[in-house]
Amino acid sequence: MLTNNYDVVMNNIERACKKAGRTPEDVTLIAVSKTKPVTMLQEIYDHGCRDFGENKVQELLDKYEVLPKDIKWHMIGHLQRNKVKYIVDKVSLIHSVDSLRLAEEISKEALKKNVEVNILVEVNVANEETKFGTTSQEAIELVDAISKLPGIHIKGLMTIAPYVEDSEQNRQYFAQLKQLSVDIITKNIDNVSMDILSMGMSGDYEVAVEEGATYVRVGTGIFGERDYSIKQ
Repeated sequence: MLTNNYDVVMNNIERACKKAGRTPEDVTLIAVSKTKPVTMLQEIYDHGCRDFGENKVQELLDKYEVLPKDIKWHMIGHLQRNKVKYIVDKVSLIHSVDSLRLAEEISKEALKKNVEVNILVEVNVANEETKFGTTSQEAIELVDAISKLPGIHIKGLMTIAPYVEDSEQNRQYFAQLKQLSVDIITKNIDNVSMDILSMGMSGDYEVAVEEGATYVRVGTGIFGERDYSIKQ
């Protein structure tokens, strides 16, 4: 079942790319595996998935220890500064950098561990009070400040769009994030690229792809509903 779900999502991405005149190779599917047991991750790993996203540091670390080492781990949840030291040398990309203080902590730990850390700046495009992320208005200033830190590289932007019944309602937010990335590119800031737009989840990833997403984060669409009673 999981492999079927995975294939359905990949086919939907391919269709959305075709509609938008893009190539499917431009879009990476991140399997959001929070609360899911390693047996489920292993099943889609064996099917070809190599990108997995986790929301909590401890859960990421537990899975990192037992799953194959060629997995690219994505930290997609809110990251507390006191947890940074545990993951800087284990993740492929941190999607959720929403403040200069967090970026400074990542930079500090990167230098300690002698690694280069790739990050995305999280933007709360819809200005939802319940969501983390910098505002669209402050994003360019934040990107500029972070770009000067050693050991850290800005690779693009991330947003979590509102939960909606009709995915079309989120098209405006994906378009706004894409436009923001274009605005940042025109600034020609050193140590900043806008190659990655991480946007779109199980309910709206097809619209996100049509608007330029390069990473989509799909959990329920692959694994089914989350079960918070399961212990790792």
